[in-house]
Amino acid sequence: MARTTRASARAAEVSGTTGPQQLSSPPATPVPDLPQGRKIAPNVKKEKANELPTTHVSNRKSSRKVIKQEESAADELPHNLGSTFTTSPGLNKPDRKSLSKRKRHSAEPEGDDDVKTEDVGNAEPMSRKVKRAKYGLTPGISPFPDYPRPTSEECYEVRRLLEKAHGKKAAPKVIPEGSMNVAGCGEVPRVVDALVRTRLSAATTGRNSSAAMDGLFKTFGYHDKTTNKDYVDWNAVRVAPNKEVFEAIKCGGLAQVKSKDIQTMLQMVWEENQERKAAHLDPAKAPAGAENEPESEKQDEISRAEQDVISLDHVHLLSTQDAIDKFLTYPGIGPKTASCVALFCLQRPSFAVDTHVFRLCQYLGWVPKTTKKGQPKVNRETTYSHCDVRVPDELKYPLHQLFLEHGKKCPRCRAATSQNSANWADGCVIEHLVKRHGAKKGGISAADRKQAQIAAGLSDYEGQEEDDFVEDEDEEAEEEEQ
Repeated sequence: MARTTRASARAAEVSGTTGPQQLSSPPATPVPDLPQGRKIAPNVKKEKANELPTTHVSNRKSSRKVIKQEESAADELPHNLGSTFTTSPGLNKPDRKSLSKRKRHSAEPEGDDDVKTEDVGNAEPMSRKVKRAKYGLTPGISPFPDYPRPTSEECYEVRRLLEKAHGKKAAPKVIPEGSMNVAGCGEVPRVVDALVRTRLSAATTGRNSSAAMDGLFKTFGYHDKTTNKDYVDWNAVRVAPNKEVFEAIKCGGLAQVKSKDIQTMLQMVWEENQERKAAHLDPAKAPAGAENEPESEKQDEISRAEQDVISLDHVHLLSTQDAIDKFLTYPGIGPKTASCVALFCLQRPSFAVDTHVFRLCQYLGWVPKTTKKGQPKVNRETTYSHCDVRVPDELKYPLHQLFLEHGKKCPRCRAATSQNSANWADGCVIEHLVKRHGAKKGGISAADRKQAQIAAGLSDYEGQEEDDFVEDEDEEAEEEEQ
């Protein structure tokens, strides 16, 4: 037997012949080459076993360790969506080289992307088993049941004051067709269209999301001569190579995440359409909401499914909460997006809470600053659950729109502003009602609060005495010191 020297031992250790190394998470199964015409998903990635580089860590001791780096999390689909799904036949084979290149992407700060899909095999259809993050929603029940605000009177008063500054907001009697170069918040007639537009608008500016919508139309759009209207062919988006969808919306930001989310969602809806068609054709079965669906609409559903026209218009048959629950099963769709689509597309009362609404709810004291033991923390999801219970249904649409506009335009209530910001002296129409975070955000004096209340036409200062204002001012000073 040959003598083992230190040098030969180190060489064997470096070459990996000393035994297999255990990774904390094994690499994905390689994707086999598929013959031309075989079904393949837009976001299939061909893994290579030798893609894991080795890094040598040396020291002066006799032993050396070889650390095998794990596969980068950026190379996986976002939010544990898995690695592959297959689409319907007829999809052109994507460029393998482009599919192997993955750029690191940032997660959505909005919390609308916490979705996990079970990993499926490379040759199996996409799994419909989607594991949603638990957002802590409590439909119909406030997570802060002992917190009495906002009252109905407060809601009506805030609407009155904000309408003085921004004009009246009312839901349209007939939802207009959406522009093909404006993303918006989902106020369009068709549900799939509303979901995609709202998804594009997440975590970016209105200008960027609208540019992404324009890119989708230029790549996948068409003009219907019968209706003389423009549409996006969502089935074409579904079966297209992911690179093509990415290129169409990359100007909107977070395109790697959003392109995969949109295609996965469209695939899920397509499969649901096929399932509903089969159920309609089987006398022993009935899909959800069928009892409320006229026969003509059932036939329209069957016809659309046969022509691969992707549609979620049957969601109109569901209750508001059932519709929101369905939206939450789709990747990238969180409570804010689901609530917006329910409010604007389905025209159901739902108090959607985005970053501006959340900020103003905190300023107005509509949610508690601190919670009791056993209660969840105050965030956008719990604010949505709380305010959706306390805000009157008829005010949910106008207050959402008014909060959105005020949160963007008010020189004192915008996200990035301080007492040194431009137009700060113009004031705020709800100045006497808000208590912002810190002096830089306008912790106002008793005198300023009185003037704001007088300007609002409140001669009795909401029943507060001089001592109340002084006490509030002292509390603000203590908070600043802390």
